[in-house]
Parts: sequence; C-alpha cells; structure tokens
Amino acid sequence: MSCDFLSRACPGVQRLTPYVPGKPIEELERELGIRNIVKLASNENPLGPGTAVLRAVERVLPELSRYPDGNGFRLKQALSDHLGVTSDTITLGNGSNDVLDLVARAFLGPGDEAVFSEFAFAVYPIATQACGATGVVTPARDYGHDLDAMARAIGPRTKVVFIANPNNPTGTAFGRGQWESFIRQVPESVLVVLDEAYIEYTGAEMDDPLNGLNYLADYPNLLVTRTFSKAYGLAALRVGYSLSHPQVADLLNRVRQPFNVDSVALAAAQAALGDQDYLQRSRALNHQGMEQYVAGFRRLGLDYIPSAGNFVTVHFANDAGPVYQQLLEQGVIVRPLANYGLPRSLRISIGLPQENQRCLEALEQCLSS
Repeated sequence: MSCDFLSRACPGVQRLTPYVPGKPIEELERELGIRNIVKLASNENPLGPGTAVLRAVERVLPELSRYPDGNGFRLKQALSDHLGVTSDTITLGNGSNDVLDLVARAFLGPGDEAVFSEFAFAVYPIATQACGATGVVTPARDYGHDLDAMARAIGPRTKVVFIANPNNPTGTAFGRGQWESFIRQVPESVLVVLDEAYIEYTGAEMDDPLNGLNYLADYPNLLVTRTFSKAYGLAALRVGYSLSHPQVADLLNRVRQPFNVDSVALAAAQAALGDQDYLQRSRALNHQGMEQYVAGFRRLGLDYIPSAGNFVTVHFANDAGPVYQQLLEQGVIVRPLANYGLPRSLRISIGLPQENQRCLEALEQCLSS
C-alpha cells in the first residue's frame, strides 16, 4: 500500500487498539470443531427473550422497509411513565455504549481530560482517546472504584468522569454513602457519567443500594446510563438510554446519528419494559447462579471478587491464559481479563444452572491437570 493511512488518522485513533468482544460460539466451532458449546463470556441473559418481546418483534417485522421513529417517541414515553422522568431528559442509544460515545464526542476534545478508574469498562478509555482527550486513571481500591481518589483527580481540564456501578469486569459496587460524599465534591462544570448497565441485578446484597435516578434533580451535571442488553435480555438488538438534564440531552442529540435505534429494538425494548415478571425471573435466576458459582469456587479453593452483576471474576495463582484455553477446548467460553490489567483472572457470566455446573466441572478438570 503506497499510502500510510495510519499516519493520516487522528492522533488518538492511531494509538487505539480495537475493543475485543467475547469469543462467539460460531468462531469456536470453526476453530476446534466442538459442538454443544456453553458461552459465558459476554454477560448475556441466559433466559433468552421474553414472550412479550417476541410478540412485539413479530408485529413490527412487516414494517422493516420503513425507517424507525428517529425520536423513539413510544419508548421514551414508556420510560417516562416507568421511571417518573420527563421525555426531554432521555437520550436513546444503540446500546448504552453508544451513549457513552456520544458523551465523549459532545464534551471531550484535545486538551480535555476524562477521569475513570483502573479495572473499569474498556469503552471509557477508547471513547476518550478517540476524541483526542486524555484519560486520567485512578488506582482501584479492592478492585473497585476509589471515589475519593477520583474526586482528587479532577482538575481544571477535567470535563467528564466515568463511573460504573456495578463495575464491569470486576462486579464491585458502592452504595449511597460513598456516592453522596463523592458527588458533593465534583464541580458543577464536570459531567459525571454514572453507568448503571447492571443496576437491575443489585439491591438485596447491599445495605444502601444506589439508584442514580434519585440524584438527577439535585445534580444537573449528572448523567445516568442504562441498557436493555443485560437483565432485559435484548443484547442482540442494542438499545440503551441515558437520563440527564434536558440541556445535556439536547447536546447529545446534536451528535447522535439519525435512526440510531432501529424499529425492532424500539418495539422490543418497550415490550421488555412492560414485562416486569420476566425481569424478576432474570434476577432470581442470577441470584441462584451466583450462589452456585460461589459454592463451587470455594470448593475448588479459588479466590473471586464478590459481584453485584450477572458475572463473577475469579483469580488463579498464575497466568489465566492456559486455563482459558483449556476451558475453550472443553467447549466453555469465558472472558480473559489480561487486557484489563488482570492477567491472572477470568470473568465468568452466570448462565443456566446446567451451564454453570458444566463450567465448574471444566474448571475442576483444568485445575486437576
């Protein structure tokens, strides 16, 4: 190639490496010729979509030749009714990842800084660097966010702070007390992004669970992101949203791509929001699976990070790469965390009881060999 396109790309993009998603089942089947694979790498809902969602999808299929509602009116109205917010505070995204990227594009540029934690979601540094801004990484505390350190890291060039609660990939979470101490220290000019992608799984195990929506009225510089990909079981359709001050939502909509959420996703998300029985079944299955894993890890003598999500990170004595590969060869896909700075750890999603059991049995075989 005569033209060096890398040198012509934006400086922030030149230094990026692509986000690596969990290995898909089809890829492992091609590589190893294995069938009956268990995928526990991407924090997906093992229940599959609910009946109400499937019916909604079927109803919208004859309209696939039409563009979707670019404003997402019906879904916004459903969210407004369900959450007790006004529609002008809502920004819809192609998954909550899309909204995180919109925040970076709207507020970050060369010379700006974004603060986020060690071991936090990989999209934060990617979105920050792609815009030419600088990421300020604060050391984790017990694998989770050290909110005091994050508050101290805010400087005159800070435009955005990214915080995940619960955090992916560690599953750590903080409660109201820590949050209130932190948010009071943040200057009004700094946008705080509270990523609550796993919020539906938290609550029972915490004394003071945090719901970011309760702070929107008092803190105009707060933006909360949520998703339908996890507890609502719509990962393939990519639909998420944020809630913020109307002026912030207006700015995000200025950089949002037209029709960024398709008609099938809009209809499915609205149906999923109305199916709270499905949500409760998802939470119950997740709680059962977490207990199953914890008991199994203790029996196997494995250290793990207590998790408030639908996954758990487990540690090994040495590099987890060989364990990951041996699990693949047994048809169990999990997520290695070396790219998060955790080379001795694997993240394992909670599946159906039989899938969890198969993973534990495969782990036992790996350890014994």
